[in-house]
Amino acid sequence: MKKEVQQMREIMSATTRMSDYALKEAGAAIDLQRSSSSSAWLCSVFGLLCAPPLLDTFVQPDSSPGYCWPFQGSRSEVLIRLPVQIRPTAVTIQHTSRIASPWGTVSSAPRDFTVSGLDEEGEDETLLGIFTYTVQKEPTQTFPLQNGIPRAFRFLKLGIRSNWGKPGYTCIYRVQVHGKIVGRNAVGQTPE
Repeated sequence: MKKEVQQMREIMSATTRMSDYALKEAGAAIDLQRSSSSSAWLCSVFGLLCAPPLLDTFVQPDSSPGYCWPFQGSRSEVLIRLPVQIRPTAVTIQHTSRIASPWGTVSSAPRDFTVSGLDEEGEDETLLGIFTYTVQKEPTQTFPLQNGIPRAFRFLKLGIRSNWGKPGYTCIYRVQVHGKIVGRNAVGQTPE
């Protein structure tokens, strides 16, 4: 029982003070089969020798400049498999700040995006909100989802629809999913 309580404390986001169910250490993962791919093309964009970026970068708590999930262009989708079924209440998107950016710009930040919940098979999709990340605000922004979400989800889809003007690529530094666990008690057991 102590182990489960400690795990829940560890997945609390330091920035939002809410549980983060999209954290890799908590058991979240990216569904690589149903997500847009990120590839080694970014290494050639920057003219550097580097390893291809990992798609699960943004479900880890490091938001250092350059440590992001990059994708070509300004539109992409990623499916996040949550560790348990949750009734989502909000998502938090994080990008680097203008001050921390080596180029002094954040034009690669996502702008317009959608969040949808999917059933266990990933077939039935429910739109949970349409949002705009604003670069003039703080780098970490939380977006409340629609009130009265009728059910819990094991998968959430983040659909990036535009960025802040970078023609070649868009970067996502971190995504957090907040909500309430459904169908489990405080020690992680399914009720009988």
